[in-house]
Amino acid sequence: MPDRPIPTLHDIISARKVVNQHLKPTPLHFYNSLSELLDAQVWVKHENHQPAGAFKVRGGVNLAAGLSEAEKKRGLFTASTGNHGQSIAYAARVQGIRAVIAVPEGANPAKVNAMRRLGAEVRFHGPDFDSAREWIMAEAQAQGGHYVGPTEEALICGVGSYVLEIVEELPDLDAIIVPVGGGSSASAAGIVLKNINEKIEVIGCQSAQAPAAQLSWAAGKIVTAPMKTFAEGVATRVPFENTQRIMRQYLDDFLLVDDREIEAAILLYLQLTHNLAEGAGAIPLATALKHKARFAGKKIVLVLSGGNLHVEKLRSIISRHRGH
Repeated sequence: MPDRPIPTLHDIISARKVVNQHLKPTPLHFYNSLSELLDAQVWVKHENHQPAGAFKVRGGVNLAAGLSEAEKKRGLFTASTGNHGQSIAYAARVQGIRAVIAVPEGANPAKVNAMRRLGAEVRFHGPDFDSAREWIMAEAQAQGGHYVGPTEEALICGVGSYVLEIVEELPDLDAIIVPVGGGSSASAAGIVLKNINEKIEVIGCQSAQAPAAQLSWAAGKIVTAPMKTFAEGVATRVPFENTQRIMRQYLDDFLLVDDREIEAAILLYLQLTHNLAEGAGAIPLATALKHKARFAGKKIVLVLSGGNLHVEKLRSIISRHRGH
């Protein structure tokens, strides 16, 4: 099977024109509090301010806008732990087409309800994302639907619009830290930033309790690994070859942090910026804290990729970290 083409900077610039028809740019804020804590100049890209609460909606609207009328009639089928599903549900509503989304048993109730409010049909299947993905692929084929994988090139290009917003506002950044689940966001960051200024460091990060993507990147081949993280946005057991190939070309490093460090970062975001970060969204801050010396004195951007954290999970995190 031939390699899928890697999107170009031009592809991402073109996609932004589509994204901007439906979504406004998100804030890029400088925080004194985080800068003092990390001994660096710290900026946060607030993709948690998207209407669907996460960055992935950019990719969804770009993909749906590029479908043929025949594809739109077939409907969109996908699997998700939440944010990708909300992206496809939002985009399907904009285009007036059917969306069927498979989620794992025990999926984040807030994300499931959000998908349903956007008009999607939600189906529960299996213990994790990869089980749901395998099932919905078969369903799409049986029903003649259009299956949307979470790392399709149209999604990567749409997601890349947030990176263009960053580099236009902050062209002299030294490093960006991006959470990795499927890898669309880190891939887009690499394509944009390395083609504009190869000296900008692009750092991927993931939970040590779901390290498959990091292990695959380091090994140069697909490696599966156990998935035990609470951070559903990075809860990948089986990585994706197309984004792995892009990340191997463009990432400077790929770091792991423990779930307890991610939880602490969620609380720091609440305390210091008054923003709610979901698990995946807090991983860049946890990474910067863990590797403080590496980023000292630099101008860094943390991608707060989403804010869709269920209130019960937040309560349990606060309870666990009380007194720390």
